[in-house]
Amino acid sequence: MNKRALIARTTAGALGGLLLLGAAGAAIADEMDNDNVDVNVTIEALPPVGALTLSVDQASTTLTEGDSGDADIRQFDGVLPTVTVTDDREEVPANTYWYVTGKTSDFATAGGAKITAGHLGWTPHLLTDANGEVTEGGPVGTVLDPQDPNSQAPSNTGIGTGEDLLAIAWDATTAHPQGEWKANADLTLKTPKDVTPGTYSAKLTLSLWEDQI
Repeated sequence: MNKRALIARTTAGALGGLLLLGAAGAAIADEMDNDNVDVNVTIEALPPVGALTLSVDQASTTLTEGDSGDADIRQFDGVLPTVTVTDDREEVPANTYWYVTGKTSDFATAGGAKITAGHLGWTPHLLTDANGEVTEGGPVGTVLDPQDPNSQAPSNTGIGTGEDLLAIAWDATTAHPQGEWKANADLTLKTPKDVTPGTYSAKLTLSLWEDQI
């Protein structure tokens, strides 16, 4: 073996030894000190992609007495503030529909007198021009209105059940391009003529639902 080859092999062996010693030294070393580094990141919100939402123009409405046409019944009329359904989603799930329902609580006075929810009825009106994309719900009579003799169940129960429609979009994808739909309703409260006088209040809850066909 020539001298140059021997030097090269000896050097490689020496380096290998150094590496081995270095590894052994790390394995037995004691931890002398440490410190912590806080890692921070700010993640910005993604741009909104829209939503299906409901809003009401006003938080209250007042009913005033009118002519019931019946000497035994007192009638009080008013208008539900305009309800707006907005759909500005980028994508609408296929085969879905949305609808708005109304449900009222009992009317009550500070003194404890009550008028049950069934005494309030409504007649919905769609305020946005439509070609069938959205339709208004049907009128709901009060418990003091005549019942349908052909109906097996009470036909006039008032809007106290939460199942009464204000408006419905049978196909959410078809209604979506309009972007915004408005509706309201004529409200009618009917009471017996001997109802306890007083200032009555009730809460009418409007709910927006989406479901799949």
